[in-house]
Amino acid sequence: MSAISFSSTHLHSWKNPKGFGKVRKQRDGKLLVKCSSKSGNPTSLQNGVRVGVLGASGYTGSEVMRLLANHPQFGIALMTADRKAGQPISSVFPHLSTRDLPDLIAIKDANFSDVDAVFCCLPHGTTQEIIKGLPKHLKIVDLSADFRLKDLSEYEEWYGQPHRAPDLQKEAIYGLTEVLREEIKNARLVANPGCYPTSVQLPLVPLIKASLIELKNIIIDAKSGVSGAGRSAKENLLFTEVTEGLNSYGVTLHRHVPEIEQGLADASGSKVTVSFTPHLIPMSRGMQSTIYVEMAPGVRIEDLYQQLKLSYENEEFVFVLENGVIPRTHSVKGTNYCLINVFPDRIPGRAIIISVIDNLVKGASGQALQNLNLLMGFPENLGLHYLPLFP
Repeated sequence: MSAISFSSTHLHSWKNPKGFGKVRKQRDGKLLVKCSSKSGNPTSLQNGVRVGVLGASGYTGSEVMRLLANHPQFGIALMTADRKAGQPISSVFPHLSTRDLPDLIAIKDANFSDVDAVFCCLPHGTTQEIIKGLPKHLKIVDLSADFRLKDLSEYEEWYGQPHRAPDLQKEAIYGLTEVLREEIKNARLVANPGCYPTSVQLPLVPLIKASLIELKNIIIDAKSGVSGAGRSAKENLLFTEVTEGLNSYGVTLHRHVPEIEQGLADASGSKVTVSFTPHLIPMSRGMQSTIYVEMAPGVRIEDLYQQLKLSYENEEFVFVLENGVIPRTHSVKGTNYCLINVFPDRIPGRAIIISVIDNLVKGASGQALQNLNLLMGFPENLGLHYLPLFP
């Protein structure tokens, strides 16, 4: 075990909530914090950043906890799940039972005075009111859709209800990390992007900014694993309904459309309209967006490829593959990576871009942790060095 010492000043301001392990004194007089697990694998904690997870019983909440379990600077101070309040996390997610984590509580019972930051993993529509009532000292990364759209009338149109926290919406920063890193660093509230918009914007934004592709006739054929639909029990998500089949959903009406178009419009400085069709595929996690674009006059496939390579050459989590290599969802499973490549279409002047991510990591909780690292002044890759799970 490696342990990192506290200054005595820091220790006075740091309280030791359940889940952070024990504070103890070594023979040399240095005070140490040991963030222990039931398996006996301790993790040292230097700065004692106390994190709350709101909506911890869903897939994105569980993925946040999995990532935080090995984060060297963050510890979980509280976890909420109203319908599971009073239960240990092992009863909801047995795969997390080896960690010494707080019991689940109702949001109304949460004490945020001992919390520095929160991940909000609640459903859209309910999140606005809850975030509006949180203490102002908290740094917040919201994984719902409630603060992603700048235009409140567009939110009402696509989500069927008026936005109830318009002042907070003005404050929120859209959290596509590789594109808006500097804005995110100084934010208090970050709207974490949706999974499909992440997989689409990462390849398209650099090409649009460089005026290499036309803004018309962008066609997005996207596919997601079943975990993208959430953890609630639904008939269409039963094993027998999903396995050995493929189906489209949200045709022309998927709520990620305005988010995608907003990001592409910001990159271009003008309105962008896309054709977007998502599909449900019979696997637990993973996402692929196959994007068909028209190249600007005189632009070649090699120009698109080199622009993507240049845009992401210093980025750890976005990787442009070698020429001709087709991205596969297997290659990003369980990680915060996005793999991209571009191919010539048989139709002259058009290109095919393929982008893959893990919908629960780079498409949700991993990007959220990347953003919280930035908010708290840590390297954004901290706690995210996971290699893909294969097979």
